[in-house]
Amino acid sequence: MPSSTAQTVDRHRIVWPLQALNFFMADMQAGIGPFLGIFLLAHGWKSGLIGSVMTIGGVAGMLMTAPAGALIDATKRKRMYVVVAALFTTLASGIILLSQNFWLVSISQVATAIAGSAIGPAVVGITLGIVRQTGFNRQNGYNQAYNHAGNVVGAALSGYLGMRFGMPAVFLLAALFGVLAIVSVLLIPAKEIDDNAARGLADQGKGDETQKATGFQVLLKNKPLLILAAALACFHLGNGAMLPLYGLAAATKNVGNPTEFVAMTIIIAQLAMIVVSIVAMRMAEKSGFWLVILISFIALPLRGFIAAHLISHMGLYPVQLLDGIGAGLQSVAVPGLVAHLLNGTGRVNIGQGAVMTVQGLGVSLSPAIGGWMAQQIGYPSTFLILGSFAFVSIGLWILFATTLKSACSSTATAAIPA
Repeated sequence: MPSSTAQTVDRHRIVWPLQALNFFMADMQAGIGPFLGIFLLAHGWKSGLIGSVMTIGGVAGMLMTAPAGALIDATKRKRMYVVVAALFTTLASGIILLSQNFWLVSISQVATAIAGSAIGPAVVGITLGIVRQTGFNRQNGYNQAYNHAGNVVGAALSGYLGMRFGMPAVFLLAALFGVLAIVSVLLIPAKEIDDNAARGLADQGKGDETQKATGFQVLLKNKPLLILAAALACFHLGNGAMLPLYGLAAATKNVGNPTEFVAMTIIIAQLAMIVVSIVAMRMAEKSGFWLVILISFIALPLRGFIAAHLISHMGLYPVQLLDGIGAGLQSVAVPGLVAHLLNGTGRVNIGQGAVMTVQGLGVSLSPAIGGWMAQQIGYPSTFLILGSFAFVSIGLWILFATTLKSACSSTATAAIPA
């Protein structure tokens, strides 16, 4: 067998388990999360309390993302972090089925969020370690496409099983996906993950290993990264509550079967994200990350406007297509840009964690803010307000366009300083 052919076969042997991991971790990571609001609503919970318990989990995840990134940078056992996180996520989802006590549900959400905070940086690190910086943008695009495909399959099966057999079937499906995610990550040969490349070091010994910068120091020392984090926080402050509130609004208006409706919201968005992930990868390769991220911000105000005026099956399609555009573009552009900006520093995953922490501030506060607003002023007005938060993101991205366009260019110098 020619050496080039052998290398191609060997690459497929390594990459396919990575893509399978991204496929199966989608439903495992979410668990019954997307259906949590509907499940608790059926057990007598109000929208404000539902939003609050989601926020508790979001805050826990937010606080753990930077430390998780630091651990991923430091460890040579990145696969084990995925295995442990998968086990904890599966067990945490099961708690909700056993009891709907506020504190038990809160503990479940905290455990799920903490486990989820480790999975993202771990998969980014594993991917970098396998394909290196030069191949990361393309492979991350494929990773995200497989992840969104896993969400589509998981949501479709969850919706069907939930209608036929109830919420325990949704949990069992998430558990099955968790087992398959563990199998997939263990099929990735540990020796093929370059630990230096996985943390953004091109060569052995490059960088100051004794300098132990925290996640926020990494963030504060890099102006484009700081602007990115702030813009993402404002975006997700509006975006985080949109999907669960749209499902609750539909359930309140009795728009068909609520489990089926929530499943459809996920399927439509994730189908769009499969295509958008590949488009984002191509756009980033051609013209850099700036325009990709700007378009993702613009999608939210449009989504909020449509959601406010169409709480129905007809509105479901444009509302979730716009979610697919916004989230799909960011799922590729944000990790790619962070890895690009911090290439050569040895702190790529700490940087990923720091950005996710600030972004998570918006994600974690959004359900509580949105839930209580919906309870006080109604769903339509809430959707308009949530959508308007992205105007701050758009303003920041345009205001600092000169600095950002240079930093976001695919040919820009790595590790751009403040």
